[in-house]
Order: sequence, then structure tokens, then C-alpha cells
Amino acid sequence: MAHGWFVTGTDTGVGKTWVSQALIRAFVRTGQRVVGMKPVASGCARTPQGLRSADAEALIAAGNVAVDYRDVNPYAFEPATAPHLAANAVGTPIQIEVIRDYYQRLATGADTLIVEGIGGWQVPISTTATMADVVQALDLPVILVVGLRLGAINHALLTQEAISARGCRLVGWVANALQSESPVGYLETLQDRLPVPLLGLVPHDASPEMAADCLNLGVFTRSTS
Repeated sequence: MAHGWFVTGTDTGVGKTWVSQALIRAFVRTGQRVVGMKPVASGCARTPQGLRSADAEALIAAGNVAVDYRDVNPYAFEPATAPHLAANAVGTPIQIEVIRDYYQRLATGADTLIVEGIGGWQVPISTTATMADVVQALDLPVILVVGLRLGAINHALLTQEAISARGCRLVGWVANALQSESPVGYLETLQDRLPVPLLGLVPHDASPEMAADCLNLGVFTRSTS
């Protein structure tokens, strides 16, 4: 059974998919069988094969295990909105038990499984559940992606507190430079205040290969042991 991690972000558009790809590529380099999963995706495109998420396809491309698209992205929605609203629009409720079944199927054929969330930590997936409930159901340690921009310190610290309050385990964070020049002092402040190690700083406009180079798997594996 694979060892899995869940990648969340301080908000939408902070680089979760980019960092998830980088993690997958970095673990592939170590000789492991690695799979990515995007349990829920909205804003999917219609294709001859059905609805497809660009994020999910990127995760598949980064991995080194042949997988069925449906296993990677069991809930694909065309409306580009919050997942619970997208699910309501098409009459397809998101069920955590279904996500868990697909996760377990992927995990049987891999050594490492990187699960990417949607939006931020508390994004609703139904009238009562959020992505945090998915993390609890899968019992996964959490990696936080912080986009280095105005507001990042507050968002990161609030997210860290929310993760802890749910009884989930934050094991590390990745800083993603969203601009050519990141706000001065943000990285250092977050290193001082977040109680888990920095796993890497991804430069602005880094390629997936370069992003993988920036991740310290030594720190990562020690923080998750």
C-alpha cells in the first residue's frame, strides 16, 4: 500500500498542482512508483473521452504508473465554481466513501501517492462536508502550499491552525514564488512561525523539472517519519 500525502493550499491559484507535480517527479527520481490523485475538480473541459481536468492530467503525466483517468479524478465537473455548487448544478453529489475507494485502488499499485485538494483547506464539497473531511477519511499527513503574495502570512497561519483544529497533521510547507519578486520578509516570517519544516522554495515561472529540483526530500522524509 502506498504512503500518501495530501497537498492543500492557502487559497486558489497558489500553485498546488505545480507543487504536486514537482513532488511526484522528485519521488519518481528516487525509483519509486508514484501516482497523483485529484479527487475533485471543477472547470473541466469536454473531450471525446469525457470531462477532463487539466490538473488531473498534469498529475498523471508526472507519475510513472499507468492509471485510469477515472481513478485519478472520480469527480470531474464542468462548471468552474466551488465543488459543492458544481456538484449541485449537475446533480452528482460528492461522496467521501467513493473517493476513499478510488484512493485505495490507486494505492495498491504505487509506493507513493500525492493527493491534491481543490481550492483551500475548508472548501465545501457538500452541504455538510469539506475537503478537510476527505483528508480525515484518508488519514493523510498534509503539505501546505503557500503562494508568496500579499496576505500570505495571515492565510498560512490561519490554515495551519485550521489543520491542527481538525486533528490533522501538517508535516511541511512549500513556498511558491508567484511573482518575480516576492514580498520582502515573508519567507523568513513564515519559517519562524509555522511549526513544520520548509520543504522548498519554488522560483517564479519554474519548470516542473526545476520545481522538483527545489524540493528537499531529505527534509521531507524526515518530517513525515
